[in-house]
Formats: sequence, structure tokens, C-alpha cells
Amino acid sequence: MSLHITSSYPDVRGYSLNQSSMLKHKFTAWGMSAFLCLAMAHCGAPGKTETKEEKPATPEKKYASQPLVSHIYTADPSAHVFDGKIYIYPSHDTATGAPENDNGDHFQMMDYRILSMDSIGGKVTDNGVALSLKDVPWASRQLWAPDAAFANGKYYLYFPAKDKDGIFRIGVATGTSPAGPFKAEPTPIKGTYSIDPCVYTDDDGASYLYFGGIWGGQLQHWNNNRYDSTAQLKKPEETAFLPRVARLSKDMLSLAEPVREVKIVDSTGKLFTEKENDKRFFEAVWLHKYNNKYYLSYSTGDTHNLVYAIGDHPYGPFVYKGLLLKPVDGWTSHHSIVEVGGKWYLFYHDTQLSGKTHLRNVKVLPLQYNADGSIQPMSAFID
Repeated sequence: MSLHITSSYPDVRGYSLNQSSMLKHKFTAWGMSAFLCLAMAHCGAPGKTETKEEKPATPEKKYASQPLVSHIYTADPSAHVFDGKIYIYPSHDTATGAPENDNGDHFQMMDYRILSMDSIGGKVTDNGVALSLKDVPWASRQLWAPDAAFANGKYYLYFPAKDKDGIFRIGVATGTSPAGPFKAEPTPIKGTYSIDPCVYTDDDGASYLYFGGIWGGQLQHWNNNRYDSTAQLKKPEETAFLPRVARLSKDMLSLAEPVREVKIVDSTGKLFTEKENDKRFFEAVWLHKYNNKYYLSYSTGDTHNLVYAIGDHPYGPFVYKGLLLKPVDGWTSHHSIVEVGGKWYLFYHDTQLSGKTHLRNVKVLPLQYNADGSIQPMSAFID
């Protein structure tokens, strides 16, 4: 959909003579009313001069980056370099009119559209619909944040969706091009659940599937990989929920092992509690490798931070290091980190175009490491 900016002020140049005359009488009446109001204000209490306090102008936000595309709404960007080209696998936000709530029922995405570009800052191509909800046999609704991988001479699109019982599962679709189209497998990946899949392929060729998200992502209903519809969110003093991981089979269509928790700890080796919600895991896990260290980044959700932790193995544990991206416009933060031409970049989203939490736009910022391997915190705004 194209976005157009329209003026809220009336344009009288196209009015007929009679219409212009009517407007003239209205403007005259408005002027007389204004004069009377001013006169009445002047005749206030004797010896008292009333002045209107002027409010300081609100400074206009200056964004550090602009949306990659504006003809559609996009979010949750998973970026990869395939065949020397940048491919971005986002959610496709649409305005469905569904009521908003904390479970995200208003995020009713119905297809995936893959973006591509030859270089950062270059022209962005929308490659059209790569996979539609109607073509996923097991899914009922909500195609949320996806990811992609390449192996066995094929491309794999991993995605969450609710099954016929309303439970989030993770599915996979295959294709011969990174831009799609993709054909979904008839059933979700056995043993998977919740949302936000991320696939990381290590130097030895082993691929790992990370996933999980609380609240609408339903992770709170899973304990020891068993579903409990009555399970509740954690209390403030309880240990926070953790993301999940499992190594993928060589066919990239199934899990090679049971799903396990990914431990995220503080500098003393202690797991975070739910009340430490500016650091604990909420959703949107992403893994990348830099200087032989594994970086696990994720969203803190209700405190709107992107943060990161570092470990020595894909399974963790990961030691919390700090802030990655400060809160952006909108409720959610969801991202990916990718190396392009020897430089690193953070892909993320905000709501600059719409101002609506469910109608987002994808952006990108350069990412900088310090000499000790830590990441310099970023802001979506220019001070």
C-alpha cells in the first residue's frame, strides 16, 4: 500500500462563486467572534493583565535510519547474505482490524514477502509473495517472524504459525531461490513450539534452531517440552523463562535431538529473575559469531530493549553483556545481525511510518565492536 501525506487545511481555490461567498461570510463571523473574545479577555479584573503562557515547541524526532521500504509494512527482519546479495526475511504487517491485546492477536500476518538489495543503502527490491498462509496445510493463522537458511543446495524458510488448535508451532518451507517461492512441508517440525525461529549454521556445518517468546508467544505454556494450557507467567521473584535450542538434522526439516533451554546468566553465573525484565529474555532470539565467540541477542519485550550475551558454544551458557539497541518507536523490538562486506549491521524495525504498533517498517544501522569484543550500544534516534 502506498502512503500519501495530505493537508488538513481547506483549499478554497476550487470553490464556486456562491461557495466562496459563503466562506467569506463564515470567515467574517469567525473574525467578529475572535474580536469579541479578545475584548472580553481585555476587560478582566482591574489592574490584572492576563497573558497566555507559550509552551515550548516539541522537538521533532530525528531518526538514525529511514525505512527500507514504504509501500508495505514490514517487521522482524532476519537478514542474510546469499550469493553475494542481501536478503531480508520480514513479517508482513497488515491492518486487519483485529482488536489489540497483550497476546498480539492483532498481528494477523497472512504471507511473507522477501526483500533484497545488492548493498547496504542500495535499491531495495520487493520480490513479492514467497509463501501464503493458505498454502500451509497445518496452519490456521498468524505467520509471525521468520528466518531462512541455505543447505543441501536449497533454501529453507522457517516460520511460526498457530495450528488448528491455536497452538504456535514452527514450520519449514523449501525453495530453489533465496527470494522464493517456498513450498511448506505438510506438518510443522516435530518437537517445536512457540515463536521467533532463528537458524544458525556453525563453521562445522551443524545448524541450530533457536526459538521462543513469552506472552502471545506461548512459551509460558511449555515445561520440559510439554504443553500445559493452564500454566501461568512467572512471578517477579521466579527464574525467568529461557529461549530454546535444538540441533537440526542434516535434512534441515527435523530436529536431531530434544529441545533444551539456553541459559543466560549475569556476571556471577546467576540466572535472571522475571523482575529483572530490562535484561531477561522475552522473545526475538538471534545468534551470530564474531572472533570465535557466540553472541546471543534478544528482546526484553515489555521494557523494549535489545540486549546481548556472549558464550563459547552454540548451546551456551551465555553471559549477559549489555544493551544493544535502546527502545524504538513502537512496542516491540526484533532484529538480526549480519556481516556484509567485512562490516556488521543491525536490522530492526520501528513504527515511523504509521505510528501503530502493528504496522511497522524495517530499518538498518551499522554495528560497531569495541576492542574487547563488546558491542557499542545503539540508538534509533539522533540526539
